[in-house]
Amino acid sequence: MTAPQRSWLFVPGNRPERFGKALAAGAHAVIIDLEDAVAPADKHSARSSVKAWLSPAHAVYLRVNAPGSIWFQDDLALCALPGVAGIVLPKAERSSDIGALVGAGARQVLPLIESAQGLWNAEQLARQPQVLRLMFGNLDFSADMGIGGDQDELLAFRSQLVLVSRVACIQAPIDGVSTELDDAQAVARDTARARRLGFGGKLCIHPRQVPHVNAGFMPDVQQIAWARKVVAAASESGGAAVAVDGRMVDRPVIAMAQEILAESAGSTQQGPK
Repeated sequence: MTAPQRSWLFVPGNRPERFGKALAAGAHAVIIDLEDAVAPADKHSARSSVKAWLSPAHAVYLRVNAPGSIWFQDDLALCALPGVAGIVLPKAERSSDIGALVGAGARQVLPLIESAQGLWNAEQLARQPQVLRLMFGNLDFSADMGIGGDQDELLAFRSQLVLVSRVACIQAPIDGVSTELDDAQAVARDTARARRLGFGGKLCIHPRQVPHVNAGFMPDVQQIAWARKVVAAASESGGAAVAVDGRMVDRPVIAMAQEILAESAGSTQQGPK
């Protein structure tokens, strides 16, 4: 079983000296950013630097420039290059834009939901060919909606992305960034919230955030111990109803316990992608 990709680390596309450092940061996936992190004057040189660096030996994801921008069409030339695992599509709103990426050879597409229109069309986007999972662009989404805050203010929208992903039968979505670079507790808190809500990972904007995201999505010692107890009790009962620590264990609980054990085993073997 392939271990899940929980931490997704951005690295600016115009800083090729940082690409290798990003790969070594322990993130499960690295996203080279050609959009927000790169000034308009540097778009061409950034694209050239990325093209020269790409290699199947270190597959990465690319965040291309937004559809409708003057750089989007040129970015399409990167989609099928060796070493590009997939494309992060910013300002995702239309299925036709995903079609353009797939037509250009994108192996996987990750629509980044950053607007009200994008959320409104999220199920349609999630059902398009080659869409791996959705991502939440929480900062741009808040700005588009005129919302101040990233906690309860965005709860309904985060839950909507989790629901849409489940209905579309794709992987759980990736939660947006935490802006705190030196506040480990804040990153850990945001990661714990994402996991509780059903997200499958989180975007990172600095290598210092990566360990806290990785740890936040791993089952802790207590959860692993509980899962082992549940699986053992279910096995001994031969399928009959059984209680563990005074609580009834049924099929959904057993499935959850098995998932925890599988993830704890897989996470110990996973390295950076």
